[in-house]
Amino acid sequence: MPNTESAKKRHRQSLVRRARNRAAKSTIKTHVRKVRELVTAGDVAGAETEFRLAAKKLDKAASAGVVHGNLSARVKSRLSAAIKGIKQKKK
Repeated sequence: MPNTESAKKRHRQSLVRRARNRAAKSTIKTHVRKVRELVTAGDVAGAETEFRLAAKKLDKAASAGVVHGNLSARVKSRLSAAIKGIKQKKK
C-alpha cells in the first residue's frame, strides 16, 4: 500500500484509468465481435454499419493510448477485408 500522499493519489488515479481502459477495451471487443457475427451471417449492411462504430471506437482508443495504433489499424483492416469478402460472394 502507498505511504506518501503523492503515492496514494497516483494509486487512485491508476484505479480510475484502469477502469476506463478496461471499459474501452470491452466496448471494442463487443463491436468487433458483432461485426464478425454479422459477416458470418452474411449481413453486409449490418456489418458495414457496425464496422463504422467499431472503427470509431478503435480510433478513439488508439488516440487515447488505450490500445496501440497498429492494433487499431490491423483490426480495422481485417474487418474491412472480411466485409469486402462477403460482398464479393454476394455478386
